[in-house]
Amino acid sequence: MGARTKARKRALDILFSADVRGDDLAVTLAAEAKRAASEPAREASWLYAREIVDGIIDSRDEIDEQIISAGSEVLQQPAEGQAGVDDVLDDQDVLAVEVGVKVLADLHHA
Repeated sequence: MGARTKARKRALDILFSADVRGDDLAVTLAAEAKRAASEPAREASWLYAREIVDGIIDSRDEIDEQIISAGSEVLQQPAEGQAGVDDVLDDQDVLAVEVGVKVLADLHHA
């Protein structure tokens, strides 16, 4: 697995940890930074992971707006196009990750 792939996984681990524990994302990121300081071999993946999580923190409002927008677009589809919509909308984590990845990709290429 390449360093950028490891960094993306590490960023998702940080996001998941903060969500599951109900901690502020900045607090979780700071704890991970402290841990990363003791693991110099993983520095390459840490730097990019931190960039990803910082981008999410900085763009949180935009990400939330896109999640809401994506959900309302799905709800405006004809009934036959909404098959499984309840499952998608109940699983906000999947939608949030998809939108977050898109927003970060857009920010990265801007």
